[in-house]
Amino acid sequence: MPSETLRRRATPAELRVADRVRLFAAQSLGNVAALGSRLANRGSGASIRGQVLTRIAPDAFRLLLRGRRIASVSGTNGKTTTTHLLAAAVRTGLGADAGRLVTNTDGANLHYGLASALSQAPTADIAVLETDERVVSDMIAHGRPEVLVLLNFSRDQLDRHHEIKALGRSWRAALQRAGQSGPTVIANANDPLVVWAAGTAQTVVWVNTATLWTADAALCPACGSMLTTIDDRWDCPGCELTQPEATWRVDGDAIVLPSGERVTPELRVPGSFNVSNAACALAAAVELGVDVDDALRGMRTVTSPAGRFATTTMHGTTVRLLLAKNPAGWAEALPLAVSDPVILAIDSVAADGKDVSWLWDVDYEQLQGREVIATGPRAQDLAVRLTYAEVDHRVIPDLAAAVAAGGGGTPAPGSPTAAIDTLATYTPFQKLLKMAGLR
Repeated sequence: MPSETLRRRATPAELRVADRVRLFAAQSLGNVAALGSRLANRGSGASIRGQVLTRIAPDAFRLLLRGRRIASVSGTNGKTTTTHLLAAAVRTGLGADAGRLVTNTDGANLHYGLASALSQAPTADIAVLETDERVVSDMIAHGRPEVLVLLNFSRDQLDRHHEIKALGRSWRAALQRAGQSGPTVIANANDPLVVWAAGTAQTVVWVNTATLWTADAALCPACGSMLTTIDDRWDCPGCELTQPEATWRVDGDAIVLPSGERVTPELRVPGSFNVSNAACALAAAVELGVDVDDALRGMRTVTSPAGRFATTTMHGTTVRLLLAKNPAGWAEALPLAVSDPVILAIDSVAADGKDVSWLWDVDYEQLQGREVIATGPRAQDLAVRLTYAEVDHRVIPDLAAAVAAGGGGTPAPGSPTAAIDTLATYTPFQKLLKMAGLR
């Protein structure tokens, strides 16, 4: 049975007649564009729907957020999976009332993608929304979320996002402007930039995520001093910024609740980083009023969020699809790749980030003793890095040919699947999903 907190419905927002008419026309034309995209086999149509919608009604993002209870999830890595986990937890908590929930399951997280998802569920009064880091400030201002999950900051698409501190500064300023009407922030206590950004929020629930990647957290975001680490806790010797005490903790494969009770999430998505994502999702679900047992039961239904970790067969080869967008993502995903050969797909268009110098920050040396098939438009750049890492590799630039070539391989001992692991940056990952018929 849903808790009293979940039973509470958002206050309906009354729109002016002119706004309603404009939104209706924009949604209708957006739906036509989405249908055309599907008929042309160009994808689900969610993106083009949102682009048409927001072109005709530029304020659609703001208007469609009104009158809903909102939980927003953002961060460089893990926001898609965390959103799926949180949405599943809330949906289970709602029980038979689950139709009240809307979420952007396809991962379209910019203004137009969010507007597209919201337009398809006008009566849903609870929204769990994956939100791009650049959209967080507008989400706080226009959506007034009840809960905001801030996962991490890492170098990603530097040609578009520039310095990550600028994003942290925008979050900090937006939370300060929101004041007492701002969200309860679920924040990763292990990330100094997240801690600094959340420092102006009225209420923060800290989660110790036991994060492994620290390469993007060398300097204090407040004063610029070199951070120190003692007993796995970071601290700034130059100012008051220090790792806060967390009420939620990740301990191996378990989540320690504020009460001290340990629960094992038993997720169906792999990796220690997903236990961290689950801890943040669980803390957010509890803030929204979901019982811990219900939340965990819901999260255990998540298997391949937006295609991540999906196992499928294409071109005669069974593959497991892993997305790795930046050095932090590769650091977490590479240990999961246990097959021989391993397929690595690299591109550098806008959605991937045009600067591939990050390849030198990834520990590809751990693949020594196995063969790598390097594929994608930037396969030669990857080949140079693999040569220096002394990793045996073949270069097959065509993605389909690379997948077919992996068909003679075998999973390594201890492999959880009988598939060839395929790690890809964003654009080739989307192509793989389309090749597999998963989008």
